[in-house]
Amino acid sequence: MKSPLASLLWRSLRVYQVFGANTDVGKTIFATLLARTAKKLWKDENVAFLKPVSTGPDDEADDRYDCSLNKPDLAPQFKSNFIEQTSIASGRPIPSEDEILAKCRAFAAQCATRNGWLFMETAGGVHSPGPSGKTQAGLYIPLRAPSLIVGDSRLGGISQTISAFESLRIRGYDVESVLLFKDDRYENYRYLEEYFRKQHGVPVTSLLPPPKKHDNPEQDAEAMENYYRRKDLAEITGQVLETLDRNHAARIRNLDTMATRASKHIWYPFTQQSLVGPKDIMTIDSAHGDYFQTLAPPTSTSAPSPDTPVLRSSFDASASWWTQGLGHSNPKLTMAAAYAAGRYGHVMFASAVHQPAMALAETLLDGIQNPRLSRVFYSDNGSTGIEVAIKMGLRAARKRYGWDTTQKLGILGLKGSYHGDTMGAMDCAEPGIYNEKIEWYQGKGHWLDYPTVLCRDGKWSVSAPDGLRESLGPGRTYASLREIFDVAGREANGEHEAYKTYVTSTLRRLKSQGRKFGALMLEPVVLGAGGMQFVDPLFQRTLVNTVRESSHLFGESALSADEAQDPNEWTGLPVVFDEVFTGLYRLGRFTPSSFLGVHPDISVHAKLLTGGLVPLCTTLASENIFKIFLSPDKTDALLHGHSYTAHPIGCQVALESVKEMQDMENRGEWDWAKAQGWTQQHSGQSEAQIDVWSTWPRGFVERLSRQTGKVAGVWALGSVLAIHLRDEAGAGYSSNAALGLRESLSLGRADGEGGPWNVHSRVLGNVLYVMASQVTSETSVRQLSELLMESLAGKK
Repeated sequence: MKSPLASLLWRSLRVYQVFGANTDVGKTIFATLLARTAKKLWKDENVAFLKPVSTGPDDEADDRYDCSLNKPDLAPQFKSNFIEQTSIASGRPIPSEDEILAKCRAFAAQCATRNGWLFMETAGGVHSPGPSGKTQAGLYIPLRAPSLIVGDSRLGGISQTISAFESLRIRGYDVESVLLFKDDRYENYRYLEEYFRKQHGVPVTSLLPPPKKHDNPEQDAEAMENYYRRKDLAEITGQVLETLDRNHAARIRNLDTMATRASKHIWYPFTQQSLVGPKDIMTIDSAHGDYFQTLAPPTSTSAPSPDTPVLRSSFDASASWWTQGLGHSNPKLTMAAAYAAGRYGHVMFASAVHQPAMALAETLLDGIQNPRLSRVFYSDNGSTGIEVAIKMGLRAARKRYGWDTTQKLGILGLKGSYHGDTMGAMDCAEPGIYNEKIEWYQGKGHWLDYPTVLCRDGKWSVSAPDGLRESLGPGRTYASLREIFDVAGREANGEHEAYKTYVTSTLRRLKSQGRKFGALMLEPVVLGAGGMQFVDPLFQRTLVNTVRESSHLFGESALSADEAQDPNEWTGLPVVFDEVFTGLYRLGRFTPSSFLGVHPDISVHAKLLTGGLVPLCTTLASENIFKIFLSPDKTDALLHGHSYTAHPIGCQVALESVKEMQDMENRGEWDWAKAQGWTQQHSGQSEAQIDVWSTWPRGFVERLSRQTGKVAGVWALGSVLAIHLRDEAGAGYSSNAALGLRESLSLGRADGEGGPWNVHSRVLGNVLYVMASQVTSETSVRQLSELLMESLAGKK
């Protein structure tokens, strides 16, 4: 199985990608000059040239510009024509992108066995298509070689060259030099030298153009050879090479020292830095798709070997703290951000509107299909979005029940909940490791215990915590995860009755104590930072329904569901769903509330909202919640906001992200995952329960759960896999039980066609989770599954 592709970086080999601002601008001539000069000046080093793909017919190939260098036999030298008849006639199959990139890396790895240079020339202009139709600028992103642009010296060439630079820059390429021919007629080089120096600090080098092509091949070859031997050209290209050599050394030096510098100056989140040294800090050079490109650790205590890859691919198993959904450096999201930045920058939002914010609001309200929700409030991250939701819920409850502003109100929630790190959000969670040492923390609420779902020894079960087994029963085993999500069927069988009795008795006890509450706040289905606890969906459904039916237990001015004139008006307490982590397809659906069959009055969305590119959060609310704040008095308004509220860049990126995930669902791009043992339908299940699936194969998940000596239980849903490790000292955030597995995954594999790779994962106490993105391939899932099984079995 092919391994993930690591970027091209060796200490011994300076690799440079040569792009053209257009076709026929002299890429091969410049690459030849650079290669021949490098071979002359760095006499003892290997110099190689590679053109992975060439376009057009064979008689228009670049043979007249041959570098005349010793090329290893491994060179792919693919030639692909984009006219189908020509491809068929040539008898040469068109390679896939993965094949091209893998062979490029293999070629570079062979070159890296000696100190030297490698110049890789692209085909046509930066947006000339490759074999699959992806443009040259998109095709080579995973290799992330520093780049040279050969500019266009012809009429219109200034525009072409600047456009080429911007196209590469916006895709994350480091353009280190612009090269072009001098043309006394247009003198593009004069303008471009000044432009790039002032605007970007990129040097521009201009050379005399080559001789015009002779009809006689021998005369043509002789003229080109004389051109290549010109001393003035060698001097100029030598200066370019010296700059490139310094840049290469500086890049390596920066990577080697960054962790040490960071340990001196960076204050890290969620990190006890007394336990973290430079060797524990991951240095990220770039990211693409599901993978970081990270500094590979030394293989020994001695100096790194020059031919050892500097970088390795690291699977981003936390999805960069649950934000990454459409792949790092996703070009669609990048373009959306650039478009909004160019059109708006940032514009203030109070009593104003712009197209990205309007379109995103309508898209979310339409996609979530919640008849209760009609309003969208923008903020900048999940924690502040929760703060907004708290203000909405508390105000609605206070006015409904006639409490004055001195009345202390709490939140009803679940034990282990986590809603963010701002003060109000922290107060919505019970005392714990995240908040109890914070000086201003005042937990305001009551948090119920709950039954959880795990796959143990190949069997899916729902079990209650020790303190609730007497009232809720010892738990039950189910044939599949799908049966557990058949909440309507289970409710019809009376399984919810014990839950309802437990919730009702708790509410009555709290009322007798004089406690008052302003909202029910839940993370639907899964409690994330609280330890990846998978809550029985029937319990959460019952909790919501019971709270809504129990208005008399919350205040004197009770409004029952039967008395409400609007069927979507909240009763009991406003129900807030914190979907920051679980929303927007993380668990396989647009909203996890659909698993429960209930609609919240307020819901909060972040993380996958922007595909991990920029911060943004939306708090969606019902119309009757919104009307609570209407008054002639401005001080009655929801006085909450941020300088960057509804910033156009975030809204445009979010709009692109949400629509892309909706399109992926409509195109059936997750059908391969749904077919991995998750699609069997059991008797009594409705059509609504069919769509319960995971990126992780059911058979693999159940095999993991049979590692009973090490594993207490496993669950998988949507893109998330959570492995609960056994810890005799007790589970929880302070447990170290998962650290060994995390370390084994971090070692990864040193071999493979694509270079070394590993898994960068995070643990929550005794729980190690691995989170795919919404674009993770079936191949990557298989690779990760194999590595996980090997690591658990102790083979790593």
